[in-house]
Amino acid sequence: MISLIEFVYRLLWDDLITLPLPGGSSLGLSLMVLMLIPAGIYFTVRTRFLPVRLFPEMLRVTVERRHTREGGALSSVQALVVSTATRVGMGNLVGVVAAISAGGAGAVFWMWITALIGSSTAFVEATLAQLHKERDPLYGGYRGGPAYFIHHFFTRRTPRRRTPVAVLFALSGLICWCGISQVISNSVSSAFYNAFAIPPLYTTVILVVLAAVIVLRRNATVKVLDILVPIMAGCYFFLTVFLILKNFGQLPAVFARIFQEAFGLRQAAAGGFGAVLMNGVKRGLFSNEAGSGSAPCAAAAAETDHPAKVGLLQALGVFIDTIVICSCTAMIMLLAPAEVVDGLTGMDLLQAAMNFHLGRFGVVFIAVTLWLFSFSTFIGILFYARSNVAYLFGDRWLPQTLYKLLDLVMLFVGGLAAYTFVWDLGDVGIGLMTIFNLAVLFPMSGEALASLRDYESRRRRPPAS
Repeated sequence: MISLIEFVYRLLWDDLITLPLPGGSSLGLSLMVLMLIPAGIYFTVRTRFLPVRLFPEMLRVTVERRHTREGGALSSVQALVVSTATRVGMGNLVGVVAAISAGGAGAVFWMWITALIGSSTAFVEATLAQLHKERDPLYGGYRGGPAYFIHHFFTRRTPRRRTPVAVLFALSGLICWCGISQVISNSVSSAFYNAFAIPPLYTTVILVVLAAVIVLRRNATVKVLDILVPIMAGCYFFLTVFLILKNFGQLPAVFARIFQEAFGLRQAAAGGFGAVLMNGVKRGLFSNEAGSGSAPCAAAAAETDHPAKVGLLQALGVFIDTIVICSCTAMIMLLAPAEVVDGLTGMDLLQAAMNFHLGRFGVVFIAVTLWLFSFSTFIGILFYARSNVAYLFGDRWLPQTLYKLLDLVMLFVGGLAAYTFVWDLGDVGIGLMTIFNLAVLFPMSGEALASLRDYESRRRRPPAS
């Protein structure tokens, strides 16, 4: 079984083809990159460059007045909060550090580009989730996501209770989120041990107990995330702004370094352009989750007066995750002197940079931030899991509760030891989700595009007198 997981992992994420580049460099392309980047470009063109053209509209929808919702239903902004909770996780800290460590400062630029085109994919899948959502008799409100619109796609002519592709998507999601649960607790326990010398067992027990109190209650998830996500993301953002202002004189040099290294001007001689490009692209894809089919599980739960509004907010979520939060981590690293971070990797590198900027407070702040980011991710993925569990096992409390207990067990086990194959299991799960999701996004995208055209025509229409 472990060998099979590792084989599928390599098939999905290792370089499938390698292209030679001038200067002795090469560009390795994995199956995920070959699927997600063309999809993002395709949807960006089909939506007429939505991320740039409609960015002001995304902001307007975020702050517009809300209408009354039925019990249990989320607002569009609450759906954005839930999806942001899972996007803004360890990848925004450890993942960005890894990308820059392996690919240099130029990787940041390619993360930005990946986020821009990924926003269009996020719009399409979120809008489809809205168009194909169903009533949720257990939790109230609505539920949905790729399992449901995949099901509707394959049962248009022949009604069936379940379809193989939708079942495979739902199973892949549940497998992915089990693997992520272990990664979450392992990262948190390691960070707290480094910052406070707290044994992993103590950190893990507290993490599991707090998570259990929230996720085993019927509707506590969204209430907690409504408070937690804006606070954690806001604190991290404003602290980074403070550091940028404090080191404002270095900012032109930092941006110059990002753009110079983005195109391999410094790495060309060493043949490193491929590493710069692909580390940025892969990190951007993994962090913003556009195309994986995760965020649509939250998008479907929203109640709105137009499906395209939810799509626009989910596109904005990709921007928040990568352009804002990932850039914060990049700035923290790049504003620190090279001698401070040389030879370090992962959380050690980030904590060393924060120690330079803010002393001991910086180290503690990063540990607490990682805890908050990871904790919100765990709560968010269990919200996603509701729809997949319901699709596979029907509207019953027992399978919903059993899956939550399984994820809590994985959370506990992961805090005490790192099992590489379980980490690979999470990557395999999200890779398979992406394949099944994209297989249907292309033929169904016309529905999302029609919804966008309808929304824009209504916005242009003068109000009735």
